[in-house]
Amino acid sequence: MDQIIKAISEDGFVSISVITSRGLAERARVVHNCSPVVTAALGRTLSAASIIGSSMKKAGASLTVRINGGGPAGSILVVSDDFGNVRGYVSNPAADVPKRPDGKLDVGTIVGTDGMLSVIKDFGGKEPYTGSTMLVSGEIAEDFAAYFAASEQVPTACAFGVLVDRDRSVLAAGGYIVQLLPGAPNEVIDAVEENVAATGPVTDILNGGDAQLLLEKVMSGFSPRVIETSPVEYRCTCSRERFLSAVLSLDKAEIDDMVEKAEPIEVCCQFCEKKYLFQISQLLHRS
Repeated sequence: MDQIIKAISEDGFVSISVITSRGLAERARVVHNCSPVVTAALGRTLSAASIIGSSMKKAGASLTVRINGGGPAGSILVVSDDFGNVRGYVSNPAADVPKRPDGKLDVGTIVGTDGMLSVIKDFGGKEPYTGSTMLVSGEIAEDFAAYFAASEQVPTACAFGVLVDRDRSVLAAGGYIVQLLPGAPNEVIDAVEENVAATGPVTDILNGGDAQLLLEKVMSGFSPRVIETSPVEYRCTCSRERFLSAVLSLDKAEIDDMVEKAEPIEVCCQFCEKKYLFQISQLLHRS
């Protein structure tokens, strides 16, 4: 089961959120029929958005992450609710590039670095908060660390990973966001940096391990106290009524053209690929 564990160090200087997200990444892979490297890119973004979304402490709040680095994958869009349930899509899910010399999936190249990472937080008010930063590496984790430093002025270390099997299914996925809280002394900062370096790739731990083990490794020596543990899932919020409203919001000329053609209208959800078919009679009745 995918879940997020949130904890804080005994001294109160370090907070961490750890996610296991194999189910999220696998569901996205199946829905969009992603290549392995796109699965890795989208899966990492789903993990990051889920953690950040779950930190929004207002019911009904939502988070949108947009990444467009000019790479073969095109744009990545992920939406999270305030519980960390996510949905996402990528413009070119079948895009592929050769593996890196070390045999790893080349997420940086498939995403690209000629573009922006944008995080939009909607708390239900008039204007959502938007923070953007230039992409650093296209590897996702480094880009989110740069976002936190530039847009929220919070020293942050991030790591996300997706391990893809030979049959393209997801074996393990997850990661963490660890942040220094105000007043953290230099020795705490040094210790966190050492722990992050010693932890290594998150999928090495999650492939057979769990979120608790990952948390303990990153927070070694800090006696972390778990604050919250919550399940998360890939959850689309589309509905027939919502898509009908979207069709009816089109210009009158477009609707009249559809009615004149007298052909059923098929609409496909970009997040879950579910198709909705509307008969012309529905447009005549509701327009």
